[in-house]
Amino acid sequence: MALNDKYPPHDAPHSDVEDIKRRSNYLRGSLEETLADPITGSIPEDDNRLMKHHGSYMQDDRDLRAERAKSKLEPAYQFMLRVRAAGGVVTPNQWLMMDRISHKYGNGTIRLTTRQSFQLHGVIKWNLKKTIQEVNESLLSTLAACGDVNRNVMCNPNPYQSEIHSEVYEWARKVSDHLDPRTRAYHEIWLDGEKVAGSEDDGIEQEPIYGPVYLPRKFKIGIAVPPSNDVDVFSQDLGFIAIIEDDRLTGFNVSVGGGMGMSHGDPKTYPQVAKVIGFCTPEQLIDVAEKTVTIQRDYGDRAVRKHARSKYTIDDRGLDWFKGELTERLGWALQEARSYHFDHNGDRYGWVKGSDGKWHFTLFIQNGRIKDEEGYSLMTGLREIAKVHTGDFRLTANQNLIIGGISSHKKKKITSLIEEYGLTDGIHYSALRRNSMACVALPTCGLAMAESERYLPTLLDKLEPMLEEAGLRDDDIVIRMTGCPNGCARPMLAELSFIGKAPGKYNMYLGGGFAGNRLNKMYKENIGETEILETLGPIFNRYAKERESGEHFGDFVIRAGYVQEVTDGRNFHS
Repeated sequence: MALNDKYPPHDAPHSDVEDIKRRSNYLRGSLEETLADPITGSIPEDDNRLMKHHGSYMQDDRDLRAERAKSKLEPAYQFMLRVRAAGGVVTPNQWLMMDRISHKYGNGTIRLTTRQSFQLHGVIKWNLKKTIQEVNESLLSTLAACGDVNRNVMCNPNPYQSEIHSEVYEWARKVSDHLDPRTRAYHEIWLDGEKVAGSEDDGIEQEPIYGPVYLPRKFKIGIAVPPSNDVDVFSQDLGFIAIIEDDRLTGFNVSVGGGMGMSHGDPKTYPQVAKVIGFCTPEQLIDVAEKTVTIQRDYGDRAVRKHARSKYTIDDRGLDWFKGELTERLGWALQEARSYHFDHNGDRYGWVKGSDGKWHFTLFIQNGRIKDEEGYSLMTGLREIAKVHTGDFRLTANQNLIIGGISSHKKKKITSLIEEYGLTDGIHYSALRRNSMACVALPTCGLAMAESERYLPTLLDKLEPMLEEAGLRDDDIVIRMTGCPNGCARPMLAELSFIGKAPGKYNMYLGGGFAGNRLNKMYKENIGETEILETLGPIFNRYAKERESGEHFGDFVIRAGYVQEVTDGRNFHS
């Protein structure tokens, strides 16, 4: 069946976003004219919807809203720009480019995301084109970092299995390249490329995978290498779990239907963990990825965006339906899933020697924010390292950074720079802090209901003495915080998490799996810091005294009856 025959007709139920995409002529819209408008720092909402596909969101500084409104000024509009690299691997020169443009066009900081991408904040409209051009000159891109397409393909950095990592990374890169949008709009608008005529009638030529209206919502892919599940593979729409037998990569288990986003108080929306449905060889990986994306393209809900992720498509129709549809499109069936084991979803800090004889140093980056502050010149130190480094930088899925591929010859110089600038592997922090993540939230994210990145370190300062007193300072507990239930820091998989409900108020969740394989459940609703501390103190003390050998915090709170185990996201709210 031809691509366009699979799409709902124009009069089928659909959201206004579908109309915007269809009218846009493959993501062009009126962006070029809008960006040239000197009257305002903002762009119309229709163009803002399209901007996401080009890698940017319009935001404003919410800290300044009231003051600017009093002065009869428009909000302090700015743009967040997301720069992607498959598997999060970049060269030292690319790192230096990100450092340079963050100061030249942004707010002077770099944000490492939970999807192994970069984010720049504070870019004003008139600097967007210059910023994107400099990103592309360094052979990185912002295309498809956001929007209703496949996002950045995540990949396990895994420096202690570097030969396997190298092979898996290449497959992540190939999948990412294969699923990139093909529209020339990006090159025309940002890179002064030659304009190409386009219409709805040539959808197969313009976008052979996505077609003229792209996907109903975003689509996420992650590849994990056991025993590390640091990409939280079960949170992905499509996950691949590397199967290693006799020290070689034999293929991948395939998991489908994961997703973290939900809305407070709406049982029709829920997080979901992906289900493993079979095994494919490495050579079949791209075919499986493409056909899975096309199933979501053709059957995802285009009328209700809250219900448009692949988890709902699969839950509504059933896993057997999905497997049958996938088999029909592939022309062959997946093999039975192979055995595997995950034992953690965190990073391994400090120095590790890879099987290739090269060294890797994992830095703890609190909430992924690269900046200099009093007493800690993180950004400057990494800049100086990048100037002499001949390996790579690897952005982890936990917002940390690996300085990778360091030769024995260079190790002494890198070590001296790490020491000179006081860069840290986080060992002097509590294990709770080293296992923490937070989304950006206020002041820039328009969805945020509460603080996250700016508040979590303060909360950790108050939790750490309680852990110290209970003898838990060095015990790994996965803690995450977000300013809203959209799930950007994957809080629904954490052993302990806080999801913003209102300024200073959070829903507290307990019981996620330590290896990222189980959802948590709400324990307290709409509580502030005082109640958070009063609630967690007794739980920490009881965990310290009553836990069984090797029992993780998330497992204990279920066994102790604080929350019930969630086996299906559809029961998340009940």
